[in-house]
Amino acid sequence: MPFGKGCVLEHIVNRAIHFDFDPIVCTTNESSDDQLYEMAKRNGWKVFRGNTNDKIKRMRDACNYFGIEKSITIDADDPFFDAEIDHKSFELLEQGYDFVLPPTDYYCGSVGYSAKKFVLDRAIDEHDTSNSEMMWKIIEKLKGLKMTTVNVVNDRMSKIRLTLDYEEDYHLLLAVLRILGPFANAGDIEKLFARNPDMYKINWFRQEQWKKKQEIG
Repeated sequence: MPFGKGCVLEHIVNRAIHFDFDPIVCTTNESSDDQLYEMAKRNGWKVFRGNTNDKIKRMRDACNYFGIEKSITIDADDPFFDAEIDHKSFELLEQGYDFVLPPTDYYCGSVGYSAKKFVLDRAIDEHDTSNSEMMWKIIEKLKGLKMTTVNVVNDRMSKIRLTLDYEEDYHLLLAVLRILGPFANAGDIEKLFARNPDMYKINWFRQEQWKKKQEIG
């Protein structure tokens, strides 16, 4: 979908690069994703194609292909992911943690999951990962992992929805992009919503519906 100077995926990858990540477009082998692969190759991005429904295996195989021992997910439906907190999450792996969860009381669409590759290996070896879109539900079952949740001091952004699942999400995200630009940080976004206290209502009513989908998934 159009977003700024390109599409949503181009925005996500360019934002990741801007904030000093080394992104890999990790997509499926489905013919419907040929356009994503071609876009990645055209732009010179790293790209990997793998299992459609087994997200854990796709990520693990991408790690093996690129020789990566640690990674963080940046989902392509989170156009304004919090790069600062994502870096903090990833740094916790350097401090000895094996798997780092995102904060629970922070804006929706903000932070990914950090994991060491052996965690993905264990999940595949010990559990059925054939349908692992909600990968954390499987990984949290692994015994003996050193897990933590990345800490966020700011609790004033809990009622902001910046993930892209519904039409209303798209309209709100376009407004954020138009006002703040593609590289807005969390502080910029917080101030925008503070100045416009009813802005969150554009898509917040979708939050419960989204949560139920997460639970089912």
